[in-house]
Amino acid sequence: MSKPTALEHFRFVGDKRTQIVYDMDEMAANQAVAEAVAGICSAETYACFGPDTIDEARNRGYKPFRN
Repeated sequence: MSKPTALEHFRFVGDKRTQIVYDMDEMAANQAVAEAVAGICSAETYACFGPDTIDEARNRGYKPFRN
């Protein structure tokens, strides 16, 4: 699955509702990540980070997605 157009320049995207961050590079290998990102995009509740790193997401209170 390819990245959503609105997020194509980012690797990490967070869900504002749950404070969970997803690595979009894992979408092709992990169906759960692909479904979560699709849900975030349809609800328009995503957050992007600058710099686009997992450490920056953690600094903002987001926790990494765990299977």
